[in-house]
Amino acid sequence: QKEVEKKEITLDDPNIDDVIGMYHRQDLFDDIELLDGAGDDFDLEAVRRGELTPVFFGSALTNFGVEPFLEQFLKITTSPLARETVDGIVEPMSDYFSAFVFKIQANMNKAHRDRVAFMRICSGKFEKNMEVYHLQGNKKMRLSQPQQIMAQEREIVEEAYAGDIIGVFDPGIFSIGDTICSPGKKVQFKGIPTFAPEHFALVRQKDTMKRKQFIKGTSQIAQEGAIQIFQELDAGMEEVIVGVVGVLQFDVLKYRLENEYNVDIIMENLPYEYIRWIVNKDVNPKELDLASDTKRIQDLKGNHLLLFTSYWSIDWALEHNKGLELREFGTDW
Repeated sequence: QKEVEKKEITLDDPNIDDVIGMYHRQDLFDDIELLDGAGDDFDLEAVRRGELTPVFFGSALTNFGVEPFLEQFLKITTSPLARETVDGIVEPMSDYFSAFVFKIQANMNKAHRDRVAFMRICSGKFEKNMEVYHLQGNKKMRLSQPQQIMAQEREIVEEAYAGDIIGVFDPGIFSIGDTICSPGKKVQFKGIPTFAPEHFALVRQKDTMKRKQFIKGTSQIAQEGAIQIFQELDAGMEEVIVGVVGVLQFDVLKYRLENEYNVDIIMENLPYEYIRWIVNKDVNPKELDLASDTKRIQDLKGNHLLLFTSYWSIDWALEHNKGLELREFGTDW
């Protein structure tokens, strides 16, 4: 083996072009500029405050950098943290069980058309077959088929603790933001805000004989949080208004309805760009004095909303309806 000749040179050396060449020098300087602009010094406390995001480079396909990432992730992640509720703080080491539903996923197993609710345990210990209380449903129950999922593998959970995530069979009773807790200790975790969609479309099924599949599909996908569904006042679900943050979500909705629910849809884009929840519970939306380009709608929970094509229409609604309160975001609490 022949030892390669080495030479050290600084970046400000005027002879750098002669050593590595002009093009290599430009590439080097561009890479350094990218690192300077995109990279900050690693600060673990800033990461834990949510002010800094660590970036790892690797490839799961080629199994490059995966193990170092997992090892480092375990080092920088925190132990289970205290969680805020409507009435106070829940500590992870509390002796009572509590959990927060953060994700709903339908048709994870197409053969069984299952629907899984994922929940993070926030305090106490979970044991299979234990009785729990579903706050939003206001009833005691046992969580069916508690499992932990890794890729395609599923393993039944016998017990789990604060910080663990479990998936349970959902017959359609759970929603994102729901609280599950010990029957004797009723707590309610603060819900996840519903961000205002910016694109809207009128959606209906092509084949009227597939009404049940259409309603089930749109409702389940909406409950997952991928889209938001609204209705005309006093209307049914045969035709719905779908709101999304990004237009690609319309394509996802169409694909999933076709492939998972065997429903073809007709989608008609609507001109509205802004949506507002009506805060006043005593306001009858039909009696509001609104601009002609404003539409009255309701969500699946019966909350009343307004769709607008411009900020001018929003100002009109507020100016012509004394005491009307509008909110840009929806929330469950």
